[in-house]
Amino acid sequence: MRQPMAGRAGLYGAVAAGGFRRYATYGTATAAGVFTNTVFGFILAYTYIALWDERPGLGGYDQSEALTFMWVSQALLAAGALIGGGFQEEFQERVRTGDIAVDLYRPADLQAWWLAGDLGRAAFQLLGRGVVPLVIGGLAFQLALPTAPLRWLLFMVSVFLGLVVSFALRYLLGLAAFWLMDGAGINLMATVVTVFFSGMLLPLTVFPGGFGEFVRALPWAAMLQVPVDVLLGGGGGGGVEGAAGTAGALGFQAAWAVVLLGLGRLVQSAATRKVVVQGG
Repeated sequence: MRQPMAGRAGLYGAVAAGGFRRYATYGTATAAGVFTNTVFGFILAYTYIALWDERPGLGGYDQSEALTFMWVSQALLAAGALIGGGFQEEFQERVRTGDIAVDLYRPADLQAWWLAGDLGRAAFQLLGRGVVPLVIGGLAFQLALPTAPLRWLLFMVSVFLGLVVSFALRYLLGLAAFWLMDGAGINLMATVVTVFFSGMLLPLTVFPGGFGEFVRALPWAAMLQVPVDVLLGGGGGGGVEGAAGTAGALGFQAAWAVVLLGLGRLVQSAATRKVVVQGG
């Protein structure tokens, strides 16, 4: 039993490494992405400064915490595929052309295979496109970045869980291609929803009352809002304070990851039983 499990772990590790190397080959695109993230970071930073000058403490963040939220968001943007750039379009195209049959014949789980590849992509994007804008933002503005190594470790755990939630949502989009002729429409709708409900535009804590509680309970919050609040720890307006608050935040992410991955397996089972290849 141990050998097959070790073999599967090695297989998915190789798939993840392949995903990392694949995106590492696009040096020009990575440099352009770093430049774009940094420029938009400065634009958003001055917008945040003006907004927090008018509304100090908005959403429970002071100005330095709000700027930290924004720059960390820029660092996670590509890794979480918040505005596209993930695997789902390739997956949908493989369904449309019939190439998905090759994936189904592999001696590997379909969901785990694509998850491993997407985590490899995300790891490169986090290092290749995320670190430089955050460093530049930290040099140009006063950020509330923690100094405790444990806080950064908890942040990375939260980022990993957020990436799994992001994958699980996008995997459902990919599976929708078994029933839809074209995934462009649903992909566009999903991007709009992700931008709004993840906290990419503004922290979700700025939304008042019941609506604010509602959006913070959705899975998109686990992709961006929660990781940044875990990094800020006792600071910020996300309520992630102390060990209990951090554990609750990580538990929230883990719960959504399990639910969405489980839903993906159910939809995958229905899709592969159907085995209707659109256009094939």
